[in-house]
Amino acid sequence: MKKIVINLSLLFMLTFSLLAQENVTPQNKAEEVEMADKFRADGKIYVVVSVVAILFAGLLVYLISLDRKVRKMEDELEGGAHK
Repeated sequence: MKKIVINLSLLFMLTFSLLAQENVTPQNKAEEVEMADKFRADGKIYVVVSVVAILFAGLLVYLISLDRKVRKMEDELEGGAHK
């Protein structure tokens, strides 16, 4: 479980550092804000955020279940090798 937490924290740090490096020109900034304002005005920004959150939650649940299965298989292999 520690490995999962460490990997996720590293992933978030990498993501935020990449977002901080984004090169924004005045033209790009105006286009991005206009699009975000349109989504906010239509109420669609909440749909986008919720879909992304659901995808991340599903991925997290899948990785945790996969980790448990692998750990169980490793324990079975170690137990069988010692007998």
